[in-house]
Amino acid sequence: MHRFKITELGKNAFWLRGDEREHLARVLRLAPGDDIIGFDNTGAEYYATILKIEDKSVTCRILETSHPEVEAKTKVYLIAGLSKGEKMEWVIQKGTELGISGLVPLRAKRAVMRLEGTKAVERVQRWQKIAGEAAKQSHRVQEPQIFEVANWSELQNLLPANTQWLISYEEEKTERLHSVLDRFDPLQPIALIIGPEGGFDASEVSWAQEHLGAISVSLGPRILRAETAAIATMTMVLAHYGDLG
Repeated sequence: MHRFKITELGKNAFWLRGDEREHLARVLRLAPGDDIIGFDNTGAEYYATILKIEDKSVTCRILETSHPEVEAKTKVYLIAGLSKGEKMEWVIQKGTELGISGLVPLRAKRAVMRLEGTKAVERVQRWQKIAGEAAKQSHRVQEPQIFEVANWSELQNLLPANTQWLISYEEEKTERLHSVLDRFDPLQPIALIIGPEGGFDASEVSWAQEHLGAISVSLGPRILRAETAAIATMTMVLAHYGDLG
């Protein structure tokens, strides 16, 4: 059954507008009487039937409401050093499928990509759309939030105060991810800071340790690409706490 993000929710009906209306009417060519599922990022999903399709909206009558347990119990945020467009898009898509709660694109010293001003805003809008499509495909009921491109100094104010911070660092020789996760509280948010293609400068790791209380961890003896490290770390965290596998 096709899934759509609800534009407006009423007591017994909801409405689809904009891109969702166009996708339903022009791409899928659904018609009144067809059944669909709507979600509104509150954790609920609504089984509905299409009542009418108008020029700017689709009206759907709600048949049943449910609250499926499909979201990860542990809120995990990715803080991803800016990487070339396709790599970031891949991380956002796959991270959404796995259960990421949000992603912060991070400006880093060794990042190849530079995003500022209008270009940054437009790119974030595109990334949010990719996350929305991946959320629908994976039957999630809450889209992850794609934050504005951030500097290091802005990180602490973006996430909840009780967030537990990890930073992946290839020079870390002592702490391994699984041992740190044993000490973390899975009921509190976890932020995973992953570097860009060139990795993190040592000064950036020191800053995260000092200002965020981040623990630097090794992901193993091999050097991973930025996008591989992001998805591998996300997978290991959710698997560690029983959400995957």
